[in-house]
Amino acid sequence: MKALVINLDTETARMAFQAAQLSALGLAFERLEAATPATLSPPADARYWTGWERPLRQTEMAAFASHRAAWERIATGTAPMLVLEDDALLAPGTADFLERVAPLAGIDHITLETRGRRKLVARRAHPAAPMRRLWQDRTGAAAYLLWPAGARKLLERTRRRPGLADAVLCAAYDLSSWQADPALAIQLDQCAAHGLTPPIPTASAIGRERRPGKRAYPLRRLAAQIRMGVRQLARLPGAERRLIAPTPDMARAPGLSP
Repeated sequence: MKALVINLDTETARMAFQAAQLSALGLAFERLEAATPATLSPPADARYWTGWERPLRQTEMAAFASHRAAWERIATGTAPMLVLEDDALLAPGTADFLERVAPLAGIDHITLETRGRRKLVARRAHPAAPMRRLWQDRTGAAAYLLWPAGARKLLERTRRRPGLADAVLCAAYDLSSWQADPALAIQLDQCAAHGLTPPIPTASAIGRERRPGKRAYPLRRLAAQIRMGVRQLARLPGAERRLIAPTPDMARAPGLSP
């Protein structure tokens, strides 16, 4: 399975980190040039960008556009691909997991990541791989597998309405989504929480940009919250809110400094 690494031209250290990590894991990869506020299409002042629950920062627009470009790349193919933001740290067992799940049928999306928030997942694991059906996630788009059918669903969902990249994934209830359990990826900004030392700096460009001063869209936000609540109530008989922990061997991740 090939990985797509979303990377800005200016983030050469992050790309070098990913190249070394993926090579050590034996995973083929290609770099996907990340969008920037200057290269957005449509441009940042287009009506399209007003369609989410609150006004988006231009850096958030660019991050979403970058993921959407990855979905376009996958949608035209015939096999799943691993989508990575360039600050994703992968566990040693990632390649074996990808090999096990690649031939499975009926799957659109698998997230490898955890960010310390509980997720609504099936009580029973998949019979063929260490993962659970994911009914409701809250955040995270740094490391996920996407099948062509799933990519086409995401493209259709976002044809007229954007969003934060992870929020779009979390709200895509038409996807057959799964969660690796234990998790096989964390972002580098989560290293300290797990007693690990990040190998490169982890400052985010999104965090440095102030939110637009315009008011949010409260009715849209409320509708999204109601939708999540209904989703959870409907799935509770066979599901549970579970804190997905990283795999214990994350400390041996090849991307960590020796």
